[in-house]
Amino acid sequence: MKTFYKISLIILAIFTGKDAFGQTQPKANITGTILDENKKPADYVTVVLFKASDSSVVKTAFTDPTGAFGFTISAKGEYFYKASNMGYKTFKSKILSLTDASQKLDFGSAQLISITQNLKEVTVAVTKPLIERKMDKVVMNVSNSAIMTGSNALEVLQKAPGVSVDQNDNISMQGKQGVLIQLDGKQTYMSSADVANLLRNMQSSEIETIELITNPSSKYDASGNSGIINIKTKKNKNGGTNGSANATLGYGKNFRGNAGLNLNHRTQKVNLFGNYNYGKTERENLITIDRISNGTPDTYFMQTGTSRRKQQNNNFKAGLDYFIDKKNTIGVLVNGYFNHGTEASVNNTIIGPSFQKVDSSLVSNSLQTNKYNNIAYNLNYKSILDTAGSEISADVDYSKYNGNDGSDYENDYLFANGNRIRPISYIRNNTPSKIDIKAFKIDYNVSLSKSIKLEAGVKSSWVKTDNDLQAEEFVNNNWQNDVRRSNQFIYDENVNAAYTNINKQFKNTSIQVGLRVEQTNSKGNLITTNTVVERSYWDFFPTLFVQQTLSKNNQLGLSYSRRIDRPSYDALNPFIYYLDQYTYNKGNPFLNPQYTNNLELSYTFKQKYMLSVGYSRTNDVIIEVLLPDEAQKALYQTNANLAKNISYNANLNIPVQVAKWWSMNNNLNVFYLSFEAPNLAGTALKTGKTSFQFKSQQSFTIANGFTAELNGSYESPLDYGTLSLKARYYIDAGLSKSLFNKKASLKLALSDIFNMSENNLSSAYPGLNYYVHQKNESRIGRISFTYRFGKNEIKPARRRSTGTESEQGRMKN
Repeated sequence: MKTFYKISLIILAIFTGKDAFGQTQPKANITGTILDENKKPADYVTVVLFKASDSSVVKTAFTDPTGAFGFTISAKGEYFYKASNMGYKTFKSKILSLTDASQKLDFGSAQLISITQNLKEVTVAVTKPLIERKMDKVVMNVSNSAIMTGSNALEVLQKAPGVSVDQNDNISMQGKQGVLIQLDGKQTYMSSADVANLLRNMQSSEIETIELITNPSSKYDASGNSGIINIKTKKNKNGGTNGSANATLGYGKNFRGNAGLNLNHRTQKVNLFGNYNYGKTERENLITIDRISNGTPDTYFMQTGTSRRKQQNNNFKAGLDYFIDKKNTIGVLVNGYFNHGTEASVNNTIIGPSFQKVDSSLVSNSLQTNKYNNIAYNLNYKSILDTAGSEISADVDYSKYNGNDGSDYENDYLFANGNRIRPISYIRNNTPSKIDIKAFKIDYNVSLSKSIKLEAGVKSSWVKTDNDLQAEEFVNNNWQNDVRRSNQFIYDENVNAAYTNINKQFKNTSIQVGLRVEQTNSKGNLITTNTVVERSYWDFFPTLFVQQTLSKNNQLGLSYSRRIDRPSYDALNPFIYYLDQYTYNKGNPFLNPQYTNNLELSYTFKQKYMLSVGYSRTNDVIIEVLLPDEAQKALYQTNANLAKNISYNANLNIPVQVAKWWSMNNNLNVFYLSFEAPNLAGTALKTGKTSFQFKSQQSFTIANGFTAELNGSYESPLDYGTLSLKARYYIDAGLSKSLFNKKASLKLALSDIFNMSENNLSSAYPGLNYYVHQKNESRIGRISFTYRFGKNEIKPARRRSTGTESEQGRMKN
């Protein structure tokens, strides 16, 4: 920590010069109060201070729960401010003169005028575009989109620019996997498979926006080599008692539906909020695998499998914010889920000396059951330290996860004529798992001057996972323990981190330098074989951001970051899971973390059109691979460290207003990916290919409250590690109608209109010959109804962020 403190001082000295260590300059205080239309304090109103001589922006602040705001400045001159908030007219103050650096200016109180008071004379329509480009991220506005209605979060992500989700629910951004998923700014601490389950169980009605951050600052956890996707859930922004209710029905080949309730009660001192969502889904999946196992002679396998998955999900959130005074707020938050489901599968594998000749076959039936429960507690505190906006916040988190997967398998080996080769084999697995997560973090930010801002913070997390594979086989009419597969794996991890960011604003240039330091201690213990893997290491993650305004319509940006991705918990778990004798999955407890250096240059024109080009290099890249098991003539999936991955990418985002009633957003992402491994299961691997993704979102405004959307996506062929993926594409459509004076909405949506979305892939691994076709239930029609009720005075609720986002992104739901 002493080293970290010294580095912070050096960075501070570079930005602040002599004044950082010298005497403090005298500063004047400018204050005021904002009231709503009922002459009550209006909190979280945006207040912008301007210099009267040239109308340049000096500072920005928010009002506190008493409606008060304040600025601290040192320059003499004349000033005015503008106050704005959703649902109100922008208020412009009178001009006051500051003649002395120690003077105090009080603008007094100002009353906002509600837009709703003038609805008889004017119609106000504020519609956010589906895609917005901001300085450090791309934002997709989900809440008002008809095409997102009734979808789950995983399906919504597929529509985000530069984001891809394959049939196995692997999420990639700009062609690269390793995305860190956050919920409301919090890391999820789950495995990639568990994050996919969580997102599949979250409904679009819960989501406000999705933020795509390709190069995060040092304030964020250093995880995520391809960036961060932050899913922001809805928070009721109205004062008094209010809420909303929604319900969705959907059908493709099977029924699905969900319903939810959101409630909020807000007074001057207390804000109570909560929501509950229930979902029920049923979906089918088809997979075919044709492959050749090398030998003397070669053996040919033709595998066809179908599965039907049924799932019921219950998600909830409840919390309280207590406003101690105008500067201090304390809050508690509880959220979680309890989900359960089944998946029945039938797999038929035909075996022979060629694809035309059959020697034998294997028919495998399986039934899997799952139960996942998670509850997380958060205690948070926030204090505003001065009128310049300096603040300190703290979070303490505890999360407990329990899961139980059960599987029953029946394997029937047959000759070509249908006679049994051997008696039917029965095996079963029971895999209870537990994950405990503890974390705390403290964040501090301060304005050292009108042009220099300092951010700093610390965080520690402790994660313990316990997975117990209880495998049994049916022998002599009795279930007996299968000692070859039964095992227990316990994994402990502690990560301690500290960061600092220094931001300096010049006339046309903004520079931010940051450093994050993380110390990791981990221990994996395979109990049955007493195999222990321990690691302890320190890492430094610098970041640099430069924004240059060339003119009113032209801006340049440059960013650099170093990042880490630790193996997910399920990837480290060495258990073996069989689809059948010839297809299985196993973990790798010897995985190392991967490190990525990212560099990106961006250009923005007219605040709308943006081009970015980037380069990244990842060492020891963690990737899912399909490899041959020559002894068993099987194909297995695992995770491995490849030597390196190099990526070049270019992203172009072009919004177009075709007509007053028709707008579109077009996104083109072109990238080159290469992977190298000198020795992957005894074979050298080297792949590289240029690919692209194109997504277009069309929005249409129709008379009488009707809006419509049409979205399309195309992804060209792609080589990723040992996989060679074919092109993928789909088209979605949606229609929305506002009802009951805009208190309700009715939405219709049809995803994958032409039923084209599917996965087709082959091997990029030398000497391995297979072809996989995978088709999920993707063409689904949905109808959704939402009704909003209660008081309509607009008062934003306090923004919340806990400290366990990163760790929960690595577990099962």
